[in-house]
Amino acid sequence: MDEESVPGNALDPASPDPAHWPVGRLLSSAARRVERDWNAHLATWDLNHASQAVLAHLLRAPMSQRELATASGVTEQTMSRVLARMERSAYVTRTPHDDDRRRHVITITDAGRSAFFVASDRELAERMVTRGLTPEQAEQLRRLLAVVAGEPAKDGDADEPAPAG
Repeated sequence: MDEESVPGNALDPASPDPAHWPVGRLLSSAARRVERDWNAHLATWDLNHASQAVLAHLLRAPMSQRELATASGVTEQTMSRVLARMERSAYVTRTPHDDDRRRHVITITDAGRSAFFVASDRELAERMVTRGLTPEQAEQLRRLLAVVAGEPAKDGDADEPAPAG
């Protein structure tokens, strides 16, 4: 008898016990919890997960709003709201593009750079996500999530096992 056929062990997305949830619901719930905790931490610097990612992109080079939206996987309208907040916090500046006055170049400020590095405490972030796990379990979680976060499966690939290694 497999696990799903045993009463009390069946996968049940409506169960109050996360141990019975399908993987998709578990992953979604875990991601929301981590995002809430991380956003609470970042709020100290008037940042959130979206604005922190923008600062990370801008550390490499100034970018246009369109480039930032594409790099962040959001619409230009959403990026406009993120940037407006970051401008009010003095973390970024928008200046007209030299060749195209309709475009703006977004640049990180010294205050933005400082806030990013202080708020991006890797050890704190790791502890938020892996609390309750042994170091070995945390490393296993990292490897598994890297697989899940990788390239989406092509049609017909969903049932094929992942390569060993």
